Amino acid sequence: MSTTHAIGRRKTSIARVYLKEGKGTVSVNNRDLNNYFATSMLQYKINQPFALTETTGKYDVKVTVIGGGVTGQAEAIRLGISRALVEINPDFRATLKPDGLMTRDPRMVERKKFGQKKARKKFQFSKR
Repeated sequence: MSTTHAIGRRKTSIARVYLKEGKGTVSVNNRDLNNYFATSMLQYKINQPFALTETTGKYDVKVTVIGGGVTGQAEAIRLGISRALVEINPDFRATLKPDGLMTRDPRMVERKKFGQKKARKKFQFSKR
């Protein structure tokens, strides 16, 4: 039983995903999935690659995730799981690609510029 390793990223979140055959347990930062991600929407996002490839309950997932917020972390984990599944079986790529699960979302927070209040917002301008 070999362990498959993949990395997923989203915004400032980085998820290291370790996939191996098992009963379908998912642990995130040594905590249960339901304990780490409280909302069902985030849990759905993480289980989406398994549902699409019909491999629910076949792999144990161990995830180490750092940075960002809960949504960014969940989407980083989803990308990592998708990449690991494709590494195990390249045929899964055709199933996951149309739903956008193999694409790294490049959108990041724009940096703040000097002489401005935020990235795009300016300080109030007074003509007189």
